[in-house]
This record gives sequence, C-alpha cells and structure tokens, in this order.
Amino acid sequence: GISPGAMPFLHRYLGNPVLSTIGRLFFNTPIRDFHCGLRGFRRDAILNLDLRTTGMEFASEMVVKASLFGCKVAEVPTTLSQAGRSRAPHLRTWQDGWRHLRFLLLYSPRWLFLYPGLLLMLLGLLISSVLFTGPVDLAGRTFDIHSLLYSSMAIVLGYQAILFAVFTKIFAISEGLLPEDRRLTRIFQFIRLETGLVVGGVLILLGICISVYAYWSWSVRAFGDLEPSRTLRIVIPAVLTLILGVQTVLYSFFLSVLGLRRRK
Repeated sequence: GISPGAMPFLHRYLGNPVLSTIGRLFFNTPIRDFHCGLRGFRRDAILNLDLRTTGMEFASEMVVKASLFGCKVAEVPTTLSQAGRSRAPHLRTWQDGWRHLRFLLLYSPRWLFLYPGLLLMLLGLLISSVLFTGPVDLAGRTFDIHSLLYSSMAIVLGYQAILFAVFTKIFAISEGLLPEDRRLTRIFQFIRLETGLVVGGVLILLGICISVYAYWSWSVRAFGDLEPSRTLRIVIPAVLTLILGVQTVLYSFFLSVLGLRRRK
C-alpha cells in the first residue's frame, strides 16, 4: 500500500507503474515494483551481479540483472509511508525517470534495436514490393517512386538496427553485462565470416546486374532524357542491393572480430 502523501502524483500514477511495466515486459520478471527502496539480498549474490550504475537506476539494475542471471527473487508486500526527513528528496522526477528508462532500453537490445528494426524492414519490404511494379493509387493519392525511395530507406535502417541488436548483444555478453545466450551461440555455429561474405557478394553482384540493365535501358534511348518514374524504379533497387551487400560484407568482418573476443 501507499500512505496518503507518501508518493508524488506523477511517481505513483506515471513513473513507477510505467517503468515497472516496461521492466516486466522487457525482462520477463514478476516484480511489480522496480523502484522500492527496501531491498534484502545475499552479499555473494549481489557481488556476482557486478552492478555498475551510479544513479537512481541502480534500483532497476538490481532487479534486471538478478532476473537475467537466474537469481531467486521474491517480492514481499510493504507499505510506503511518508518520509520523516526534513530535507528535500534526492529523486528528480524527469531526470531520474529518463535514467531508469535509458537503462532498461540499453539492457534490452531486442526492444531497442531488434523489434523496431524488424518492423521497419518488413514495412519497407511490403511497400517496396508493391511499388516496384508501378505507382499505386490509394484514397485519391498516387504513390510512386518517391514513396519507393522512402520504403527502401526503411529497409536499410531496419537492416542496420537488426545488426546493431546482434552487435550489442555480443558486446554485452563479452563484458559480463548480460548472460550467455544459447540461441546466439547456436546461430554462430552456422553463420560465419564466409557466410556473410557470400551473401554480401551475391547482393553486390545483383546490384551490379540491375545497374547494368539500367545503363542498357538508357543506351537504348541513345543516352537521352529518361522518364524518372520508369528509370528510378530500376535504379532504386540497384542502389538498395548494393548498399545492403556492402554493409553485409563490412558487418561480417566486424561480427567476426566481436565473435573472437566472445569465444575468448
């Protein structure tokens, strides 16, 4: 329970419940209150968690890392009463609220990078697949190459975000911030540097072939003026596959470096 006047309105109805809900969603923990100031713990267990934060988000780090590393955690009901101190509280509503939220995001690459990246990439692929064949009329408006360019950008950004999720996960594991992930280990048994180089090479070759076709289409017209709606529908996919191919090659080398450190 909460005694009258023991918690400010924003903390009680916005900050605490919202941040605690995000914490439960991100880290699959049953703890209902991430920010209670009463904590009891085994000394050896808390030292093994290697807690690192230096601000109010320390309260969240205790719950998050205890859940991630499989510690036994229980929540005991208590009543929050008014503080008997005469000084002002140290807690700063917005600054410390942001620090808690930032910590929760940084410790969850899935929600910070992977899920937004998948959403962006899927939306980009869906829209691009429709616009590759020609303009689309919707609600009295025509969506053409301009929308195709934006959807291609969404594919690139989504692809980058997905790879950032992998980078962050590997780095966090190697630094002891997150526990080992068996799924990631199994994936690395099949996906190696050579795999990424082959996939990237195929994408680059595809981009070159589409570019050659675009050049041939231009030569057929005696290198004169071309209709943008037609030519860019060829050029944009060529540029997209070239970008994804080069990124795949570069990211494969970077992942290989991270993987070496992780295996060590």
